[in-house]
Amino acid sequence: MAKSAKGKSKKLLSDISYSFLKTYINTPSPTGFESGGQKVWIDYLKPFVDEIYTDPYGSAVGIINPNEKFKVVIEAHADEISWFVNYITSEGLIYLKRNGGVDHQIAPGKRVLIHGKKGMVKAVFGWPAIHTRMGGSDRKETSPSVENLFLDCGAKNKKEVEQLGIHIGAVATYEEGYDELAYNYLIGRAMDNRVGGFMIAEVARLLKENKKKLPYGLYVVNAVQEEIGLRGAEMIARRIKPDIAIITDVTHDTTTPMVNKIIEGDVACGKGPSLAFGPAVHNKLLSLVEEVAEKNNIPVQMRTVSRSTGTDTESFAYANDGCPSVLISIPLKYMHTTVEMLHKDDIEETIRLMYETLLVLTPKTKLSYF
Repeated sequence: MAKSAKGKSKKLLSDISYSFLKTYINTPSPTGFESGGQKVWIDYLKPFVDEIYTDPYGSAVGIINPNEKFKVVIEAHADEISWFVNYITSEGLIYLKRNGGVDHQIAPGKRVLIHGKKGMVKAVFGWPAIHTRMGGSDRKETSPSVENLFLDCGAKNKKEVEQLGIHIGAVATYEEGYDELAYNYLIGRAMDNRVGGFMIAEVARLLKENKKKLPYGLYVVNAVQEEIGLRGAEMIARRIKPDIAIITDVTHDTTTPMVNKIIEGDVACGKGPSLAFGPAVHNKLLSLVEEVAEKNNIPVQMRTVSRSTGTDTESFAYANDGCPSVLISIPLKYMHTTVEMLHKDDIEETIRLMYETLLVLTPKTKLSYF
């Protein structure tokens, strides 16, 4: 990256960048209804690319060098976990279904926004007081489940709920947004994986501002519907037909309590991006990324996956006639909660690793196993 006159590295991300991240995190983008966040992302990306388009389900693509035949993708997913309104009682309480892998155990006492036909409606996950749940000493305390969780928006009957524009199929997202903690940690709901969309947009910005010329077409992809089965990536991979794909997502910080390193590996926030070995990860492309990291003094943490990475990597790797793909993950604490936590150093190092990798790739990069 560029250096100052004193030889120290210039700051990679500006306050403007982090202001974009804050706005982006705070814009709800539930699975299947991602257009709000996608509009924010597109507006930010637009000055750094030559063309932008969206597909029928809302995945967004910014292209640098759209006329080049050889195509490289950098990709993240745009959607966040949420809830669907499923049933409204005569007393005006709202029962739900999951939209993606939302964690029911964190829900009691949370504030939400219901995306109704008349706009946002504030509501809460009601939960009986501890005095009433405990009962006698021999009584087992009730645990939260999808079946017993409900929203209360203040309505006293079903008609009042409907008058607010709330309907079956409306989505509800948690209210908590972006915030900063000590020692360069950031928190918020939907860091999984809006931080990925943020990072790929920053890569495009750096390429533009540093006036880098790429010998291929670069497709900056923010795909929808990852949280329910990698569906957006499936569609956009078939549309683009890329030659190489670099996927970015989050992975677990395994230093937190109740996470088994024997199963999940040894990964920690603040120690750099994580690279994964797995069937969908192309070994030669992975080796190239490792070499880039070593050459540029970018710390990386290695881990393994079993049959699947659980990310959009699979959708790109197995699309069309096969696409060499690699996964670059950022360590995250408390995944699928409203306080997903990550470290600023990891954000910057992950951006650097993608950026520097793009600068060494060419249409002649040899990725054949034979």
